[in-house]
Amino acid sequence: MYHVKEAFYTLQGEGGQAGRASVFCRLSGCNLWSGRESDRAAAACRFCDTDFIGTDGQNGGRFAGAAALADHLTALWPDREGPGARAGIPYVVFTGGEPLLQLDEPLIQAMHDRGFEVAVETNGTLPAPAGIDWLCVSPKGQNALAITAGNELKLVYPQTEAPPERFAPLAFDHFFLQPMDEAPTGGSHDTTADTIAYCLANPLWRLSLQTHKITGID
Repeated sequence: MYHVKEAFYTLQGEGGQAGRASVFCRLSGCNLWSGRESDRAAAACRFCDTDFIGTDGQNGGRFAGAAALADHLTALWPDREGPGARAGIPYVVFTGGEPLLQLDEPLIQAMHDRGFEVAVETNGTLPAPAGIDWLCVSPKGQNALAITAGNELKLVYPQTEAPPERFAPLAFDHFFLQPMDEAPTGGSHDTTADTIAYCLANPLWRLSLQTHKITGID
């Protein structure tokens, strides 16, 4: 049984695939925070701004088997039929919470069977199943990584317990710094200026902005 908080068609908002048309699937649950505000201060990740509890979001629900969820997500991709149609490769992004609590090889294969490339954004603390086409790891605090190689490492910056220097030696194709949105924790510091300054001083890192928030896209 797969538990989905929400799923919808949109443009990827951040990182190396920013701007790409995507079916976005947020799987419920996380291993670093319960999602309840009462638990935030003691959580292993304290700055999350995402609601990943339950299955009550847009196109959310419970799906008994990989085929059922794959069909549900495929239906969200636009119609590719018609004269002169030229569609991009269908693309699905599994995120959370922590998607690797649920994402498995049968679901990945089911999406591949329907013509999709499969992307994942994970906190990296759990092993990844085989078959992922674009693997993005977004480390959180001092939590140890089970995934140390992939397509993209996207670090929310700054994190006192997760300095960029700790991750620079890892085997990722791309390294991004993304300014922390301090709204969830009540902060008001301009983290964007700090992130830009770090990228200028350390050109291994590229700036990632949350373009979906800037443009108002879901």
